[in-house]
Amino acid sequence: MEVGNAYEPATLVEIEAARERIAGTIVRTPLVRLEIDAPGEIFLKLENLQPIGSFKLRGAGNALALVDPAELAGGVWTASAGNMAQAVAWHARKRGLRCTVVVPETAPRTKLDAIRRLDAAFVKVPVPTWIEVFRTRTYPGMEGVFVHPFSDPNVIAGNGTIGVEIVEDLPDVDAVLVPYGGGGLSCGIASALRALAPKCRVYACEAETAAPLMASLAAGEPVAVEHVTSFVDGIGAPTVFPEMFALARELLDGSIAVSLAAVADAVRLLVERARVVAEGAGAASVAAARSGRAGNGKLVCVVSGGNIDTGTLEAILAGNTP
Repeated sequence: MEVGNAYEPATLVEIEAARERIAGTIVRTPLVRLEIDAPGEIFLKLENLQPIGSFKLRGAGNALALVDPAELAGGVWTASAGNMAQAVAWHARKRGLRCTVVVPETAPRTKLDAIRRLDAAFVKVPVPTWIEVFRTRTYPGMEGVFVHPFSDPNVIAGNGTIGVEIVEDLPDVDAVLVPYGGGGLSCGIASALRALAPKCRVYACEAETAAPLMASLAAGEPVAVEHVTSFVDGIGAPTVFPEMFALARELLDGSIAVSLAAVADAVRLLVERARVVAEGAGAASVAAARSGRAGNGKLVCVVSGGNIDTGTLEAILAGNTP
């Protein structure tokens, strides 16, 4: 799957093997219809129902299952705003391993509290330092096996299992909308759909305050954009990584950027109409589907996670945009 410094799409064989490895540790999440008036029929792939409230268990589980057990003796670590941190910590606790996480200073309290509950430690760093860890895969004092949150073929293959489940539940799906953080989720799902439903479109979903993929696709190369921190903390960055950009450009049909107000509206809608709690990133796909820019037909929105601070959710339910 890895060629030089770039990646090839995950093969269906790799994704199916990942599915077998993680079958005992993840929930096969439901696909449910969102009963609203909108362009097309909207279905929700509820990854917020995973044990940690996020899809990240899939990729982390597959990646760790492929590491030599002897290498894991020194523990594991990752860099994450919260969801991959929880995934790695969850798997580490199952294995009796030490886990440490490099988190940005902007990480929400609910995610930091979850890291503590999972017996992991974390180190807060400025956002630019945190993003640099994704490139260097090193940080002073960190020991053990590093699990990259998105730029790892085994993580991508684990995420691809979501695509297999979508096609099983909705064979005639027309488009899938996926929140875009680093690209590991969207490219994993798109890899599976390329094999199983090649006519299905796959769109990345970004917040307008941090939409580097949309800008990079327009430029034809990775570019830096202004990055404004917001309650949509699970996606968005100042730039895209070259290896992930190459994969995204090959696999995805484009990126749909939505406003913070539209994301807040989607969070509120999911609670009121579907009784689903989604974090900002998880609701971005619904906001994108409602915009009409993904077209009509049967649209699947991946609700990637549900780890949202209580205060933020209260503000949104009161009609505000945090």
